[in-house]
Parts: sequence; C-alpha cells; structure tokens
Amino acid sequence: MSDWKMLTLVGQDQPGIVGKVTQALYDAGWNLGEASMIRLGGNFTVMMMVSGAGEVEPVLQPVAEELGLHMHVDPIAGSLHQHVVPNIQLRVAGADRAGIVAQVTGVLAELGCNILELESDVAGSSERPVYIMHIQGYSEQPLESLEAALENLGDIDVSVSSIETLIG
Repeated sequence: MSDWKMLTLVGQDQPGIVGKVTQALYDAGWNLGEASMIRLGGNFTVMMMVSGAGEVEPVLQPVAEELGLHMHVDPIAGSLHQHVVPNIQLRVAGADRAGIVAQVTGVLAELGCNILELESDVAGSSERPVYIMHIQGYSEQPLESLEAALENLGDIDVSVSSIETLIG
C-alpha cells in the first residue's frame, strides 16, 4: 500500500492553479488519487490525495508561494476504489440564518446517515438571503423515516429523494 497524504491548498481564485499544482506534482513523480476542487466565495480550494517519495511540501512550496496559496498536508490511509455509493439526496432551502446546517445534519447523524457530499450556497438578495444546500448520502433508513424526522425543522424546507444507481 502506498503512503498517501491529504494535500489541501486554499487561496484567491485565479487561472492556472490546477495546472501549476498538478504539473509540479507530476514533474516530481507524485501520483494523484481522489481529488476535489471548488471555488468558494472567491477562493479556490484544492483537496487531493497524493503519493510519492519524500515530502510533498518542498515540491509545492514554490508554486504555493507564487500563487499565494496556503498549504496543509496530513498523512492518511489511502483507500482508493472503496467508495460508498450514495442512495439518498436532500435539497434544503430556507431563509439564511445560523444553525441550518447543524440542524439538518444533526437529524441525519441521529438516523445513522453518512453524508458523502454537501454543497451549499446563499441565493436571494442581501436583504432576503436564502440558504440552499444539497446533500448526497447513504442511509439504511427508509425515505419515509428520513422525511418524518426532517419535517419538523421549522422554517427549513427539506425534500428527500432516492438516488437510483446503475452499477455494472
């Protein structure tokens, strides 16, 4: 098994981040595993599993400095090709206020739901902001149980549906 590291880079969004980071890794003989990269609030965030000889920090420090990126590296157990496949999805919307994510994810945790992906955004206007969240997860609970547990969250509208997967 390879020695994997979780590499996180965060900085102001700009063209060339992905290209320069991945080229530096490739040039130094590092391999990429799974990755997630997204723009959040004018910043670009990179999370990727990498494996290679030595330390990754010296390989990427020049690129991080050039692009103004903050870098963090943690050793991890790499488990490629062992994905939990989501079987439920939730769409959440409500007037933007503190606690929406905690309320919804707390209910899901109590039901043993494993959140695999969560994306959120604030829409509407600054006078009337609306918080929107999409969650994909895995649950052994029937949809009706999830819906019943999530229907008493006050001003939050939650819709739950199954995800049909075709494997093979």
